Amino acid sequence: MGPEVSDLEPGRWAIDPAHSEITFTIRHLMTTVRGSFPDFHGEVVIGEDPLDSRAAAEIRMASIDTRNPERDEHVRSPEILDVEAHPVMTFAATGVERATIGRRARTPRFHVDGDLTIKNITRPVRLLTEFHGVGADPWGGTRAGFTATTAISRRDFGIEFNVPFQGDKVMLGDEVTIALEIQAVRTGADVPGAESAARAGTERGG
Repeated sequence: MGPEVSDLEPGRWAIDPAHSEITFTIRHLMTTVRGSFPDFHGEVVIGEDPLDSRAAAEIRMASIDTRNPERDEHVRSPEILDVEAHPVMTFAATGVERATIGRRARTPRFHVDGDLTIKNITRPVRLLTEFHGVGADPWGGTRAGFTATTAISRRDFGIEFNVPFQGDKVMLGDEVTIALEIQAVRTGADVPGAESAARAGTERGG
């Protein structure tokens, strides 16, 4: 028997960045480049009705890591992310609904709608989110696991940089696929930044 949403205790769950990941992929020429943003914090607030739950996160743009330092410096530059002018991207959930995709899956799935802000541009996004269950950790805490995926157009956020080649072709694709592996700790007291992320979500209407 798989996990049940009823296993999630209502209240605050801080995202544990040491055991969570935010990764992305984008087409580069004829291959795919993979990267991550390791510096982030956030919080999930589970409602009495799980569909009333909310989440918020803040990601440091300068932490981008594509395993190529020279490329990472270029991505941080004003030509692409401009991390000095726009040091963080934020996400604030605005709604949750059960996903019709994967109804027979062993794990519950939901659509989490929210506002993603990159370079001061806010766009709505939808994350297909999967709940993997709840369990006790070795330190006396309670943890919950989630995965989520979405795809965005980088041009929607003002990231226009590209290099043409072979006539009408370009070096970089427009679509960026984002994947989250989230481990959240009940109460969130031990994870710095969770409170500010939750406040940001509330101020944005989350």
